Amino acid sequence: MTRIGIGFIWLLHFLPLWILAPLGRGAGWLLYLLARERRRVALINLGLCFPDHGESERRRIARAHFQALARSLLEHGVLWWGSSARVQSLVRIEGLAHWRAVAGKPVIWLAPHFVGLDMGGIRTSLDTRVVSVYSRQKNPVFDAVLLRGRTRFVMPVLFSRQDGIRPVVKAIRDGLPFYYLPDMDFGERDSIFVPFFGVQAATITGLSRLARLAGAVVVPAVTRQLAGSQGYELRFYPAWENFPTGDVEADTCRMNTFIEDRVREMPEQYYWVHKRFKTRPVGEPGFYD
Repeated sequence: MTRIGIGFIWLLHFLPLWILAPLGRGAGWLLYLLARERRRVALINLGLCFPDHGESERRRIARAHFQALARSLLEHGVLWWGSSARVQSLVRIEGLAHWRAVAGKPVIWLAPHFVGLDMGGIRTSLDTRVVSVYSRQKNPVFDAVLLRGRTRFVMPVLFSRQDGIRPVVKAIRDGLPFYYLPDMDFGERDSIFVPFFGVQAATITGLSRLARLAGAVVVPAVTRQLAGSQGYELRFYPAWENFPTGDVEADTCRMNTFIEDRVREMPEQYYWVHKRFKTRPVGEPGFYD
């Protein structure tokens, strides 16, 4: 079944974006109807993060999210099999001067989990060798396709979470930008509870710790899915000043606040199908039970 799905995405990559984009949005409508459990998770997350929104508005955002997610999935075929010129046309880069302003310094690209995350990551690999953390997929066929797609241009340096922090710090010190995705619930290990949209969320403290250990500056890199068939935009933001502060909790709160601000700009594009609030403080009931 996986091979059939991947073969279908391969066939679709030959289509222009003006056909791919509406196909993806249509698939998203179907996914919203059929993926009952993920729809439930998304609506729970939206209820926690946007309690002031009415139920109809939260459902509208959830439907738009499934459309954006399905569209990005179909357009992954361009990333995995399209030419470098086509990938460049798929993802435009804005704010590059913010990264160039810290050229010569160790740098961490803070890349939150929006639907265009892979688009921005693979686009940067056309021009720059980067370091990132790779999570092996349970399905070996999908894992092989995903790994090939992420390494087909400039070969990145990839580490697994089991490799620990030391090789990552060394790579950053050696001058490789670290494309870092720290905004998911990875459990209690290396995490603290800090607010995310006012809800205590288990959040890893790696951004603060890595910046301190590597002497790195943080340059946020957020990828936005554009309307219609315009593709994606990878936007670099100004390097954070006075970071890290030495207060890990304050630094982690700052990261979450930055991500919240970006989510409010494009709420349908954040990865709501992830159980962001799965890990709870001791004695607090779960949200997804």
